[in-house]
Amino acid sequence: MEKKSNKIVFLIFLSLAVISAFSCKGKKEPARTVRIAIQPSAAFIPLYIARFSNQIENALAPKNVTVVWQDFESGPPMNESLAADLTDIGVIGDVPTVRALGGATKMRLVGVPASGPNAYALLARADNTDFNSYKDLKGKKIATVFGSTGHNFIKKLLEKAGLTFDDIEFVNIQASSAELILSNSTADAVAIWEPNITRLLDKGLAKIVAQGDQTNLRGTNGFVVRDEYIADNGDVISEILNQYALAVKKIPNLDPQMLSKLSKALSIKEEQILPISQKYDFTVSVSNEDIDALQDTITFLVSIQNLQSEYMIANFVDSGYFNR
Repeated sequence: MEKKSNKIVFLIFLSLAVISAFSCKGKKEPARTVRIAIQPSAAFIPLYIARFSNQIENALAPKNVTVVWQDFESGPPMNESLAADLTDIGVIGDVPTVRALGGATKMRLVGVPASGPNAYALLARADNTDFNSYKDLKGKKIATVFGSTGHNFIKKLLEKAGLTFDDIEFVNIQASSAELILSNSTADAVAIWEPNITRLLDKGLAKIVAQGDQTNLRGTNGFVVRDEYIADNGDVISEILNQYALAVKKIPNLDPQMLSKLSKALSIKEEQILPISQKYDFTVSVSNEDIDALQDTITFLVSIQNLQSEYMIANFVDSGYFNR
């Protein structure tokens, strides 16, 4: 009788264990959302690849995370969205990155989507025979966006030539007007970035007078995340960075369908995508050189009174979320 009772008790416990196991297996992760901000820059080609192939959505599905994509035209409005807690993570250039990290809302740099000095160039009209080098800067009208990486690039070229801004006429423009500025000779040259460089060169309108690698310009972009979001969602951020790195590996072998989607997103020709992408180092991880480059950006912005004061960018870097 005692053995029979023990057997019944054992079977009851076994049944409960099986029910519990199935219950745990079917239990869903708590629902979460990540809002990813993206802009049509060639520096972020891998993120577009990940987006168009649903890489991030598929990777985060087991965690019950919904991915919301947010499209912006440039970095400043993306910064505003991050600061207003309307965006969780964004990819932005060096100037918006240092502005975001130095702002009131606590954010951090968790990765570098791309860096590329030669993604920046000083372009003159193709038929301008008097302007062939940065050594010809003196007395010229030079156009770019005030406070941009292009502005910093001009400063570095002037220093290399032993000149200052007093030796040129600076023309403040919108990046979208670079072609018009060159075509009607409003300026002798424009400091601009990809994919604008390739567009203007392929049209036969411009020629390269100087490139970023002729200076110490690095062109470091940033993955910027709100502290409040990453505190509870570090695993989500890690997965985004890892999927970005996987997308980088796809670049040399993109199929026609993906090339077509990238062409539309970046407003460039399909045959321009690979040559432009080769100007970037899609590292994801943050190097000491990246930190130094961003610190240089801070110093530059303060020097033109476009940023209130210096701060140490290294204090806002957290590179532990990328699993190499």
